[in-house]
Amino acid sequence: MYSHRRRVAIGHPDTSAERRSRGTASVWSAGGIVVLLLVGAGIAYRIAAARLGEPVPIPPPVSLAEVPTEVDGWVGQTLDIPSTTEDYMRTNFADDYISRRYVNEEQRMWGDAYVVYCSSRPAGMLGHQPMRCFPAHGWLHDGTSESEFETNLGRRVRCLIHRFYKPAPDYHRVVVLSFYVLNGQVTLREGEFSGFLGRRPNISGDPARYVAQVQISSAVEHSARSLAAVLTDSVLAILPDRDGQVRWSTPRREFSEPAAGASQNN
Repeated sequence: MYSHRRRVAIGHPDTSAERRSRGTASVWSAGGIVVLLLVGAGIAYRIAAARLGEPVPIPPPVSLAEVPTEVDGWVGQTLDIPSTTEDYMRTNFADDYISRRYVNEEQRMWGDAYVVYCSSRPAGMLGHQPMRCFPAHGWLHDGTSESEFETNLGRRVRCLIHRFYKPAPDYHRVVVLSFYVLNGQVTLREGEFSGFLGRRPNISGDPARYVAQVQISSAVEHSARSLAAVLTDSVLAILPDRDGQVRWSTPRREFSEPAAGASQNN
């Protein structure tokens, strides 16, 4: 009888200790799993963030190189861009661009056309605006105003007119006509693509998610407006619309009519 009671008395403390030991081991095991999961998630996040930091370029469905080099008396030639400028453009997510000088011998006019397209990270367009690029090359800002012009096909397009100059002894003046195309719609407001969504990379490669910018510059405003009038229909036909569709073959009269529900100024 005493032997049985002794075994019972000894048995209870051992069982309780084993339970505490197993409980402690379970807690540490669970804690270790949680730590491993957190560490793994952190590593995965950093890898993804590193990859997202340099998204793969997403060129437009139709290359901007298709913009005509000869149109309505204007003849264009590609302007060479310094390697440092090309590096800057890649850093600011330029997925496609053209830079040309057009000359109209008959009208004695010239103008530079710069069109840039950002889709891999649309907000990268903020690095290509006239107010950043021209002052960076020594031009002084002399005012900006809103305006509009009419294309050859009768489409009215809102734009900004920027004026810059270089002081003596190398005195020059330049007028820059510019506007953005956001997912197929003309806009002048950078706030429409500079927020969180605009800064996120276009991981899916959605052709309807992009920002393009058109800059037409010349020493004389009339020349800039004249070149914009003959080029813009082609540029807008090449860029995807809000559904990601491209209507480019040649500029057509019906393209001047805005889509249903769109503003006459878009």
